Amino acid sequence: MEKRKVYFTKEITPESLVKIYEALGVEATGKVGIKISTGEAGGHNYLKPELIKTLVNKLNANILECNTAYAGKRNTTEAHLQTIHDHGFDAIATVDLMDKDGEIEIPANGKHLDVDIVGKTIANYDYIINLAHFKGHAMGGFGGVIKNQSIGIASSNGKAYIHTAGATRNPNELWNKLPEQNAFLESMAEAAKAVSDYMNGHILYIDVMNNLSVDCDCDSNPEDPCMKDIGILASLDPVAVDQACIDKIWKSTDPGRDHFIERVERQNGRHILPYAESIGLGNREYELVEIA
Repeated sequence: MEKRKVYFTKEITPESLVKIYEALGVEATGKVGIKISTGEAGGHNYLKPELIKTLVNKLNANILECNTAYAGKRNTTEAHLQTIHDHGFDAIATVDLMDKDGEIEIPANGKHLDVDIVGKTIANYDYIINLAHFKGHAMGGFGGVIKNQSIGIASSNGKAYIHTAGATRNPNELWNKLPEQNAFLESMAEAAKAVSDYMNGHILYIDVMNNLSVDCDCDSNPEDPCMKDIGILASLDPVAVDQACIDKIWKSTDPGRDHFIERVERQNGRHILPYAESIGLGNREYELVEIA
């Protein structure tokens, strides 16, 4: 299989975010949405508005989010909009809570998921920038662009459906119907593939490796970062860019890497990558291209 290009810069600035987008050599045209995590109230590791503002403005993009499936400050539209405001995102762009007015089903045709249940307004967008904060995750081991595209674009009901590998769409039943771990990881990959297919490939992928905590931005009380910032990686291939991020962690000499790796391995997190490759979401083989 042909190696995918993954671009990398050590700089994590608004300017370098634009530069790495431009390095991909494609233009996000039409109505553009930038999918991020706006961060759970109490958390502090999420990508900040001041980092993403220049790219958002350049593309005249909306910020995309969906409500969560767990109790907190983002599980209802009203609470989520308040958290978005408190974190400053509505000051830089229109924020579209994609499932605020409902959800739609898109085909998944997976081993676990027959459909993916996503925020209704996905239908309004011509192009999506999948802008993920790469970090650890209590359930997935790690979270990058694949997670941001699967759980991140799923509605509350869709999140329950992914987490339970298709057992329920009811968030109230989620914690009683959790599957074995690999089924959950595979369901995330299947949901990400469903979104990629729906958008007909009109998605590009950026992982920002800063604030490298073992906990996700969905955590209201995350552990402090255990590693120094690494940089920004971008690709047209979601599997390649997440694989490149994992490789950056594994090859790191940072003393905190062992703690991060422990979290990933505890959840068998890397399993999602070969499975995603096997269903055609992308390719784990890549060529790393460093840009200034």
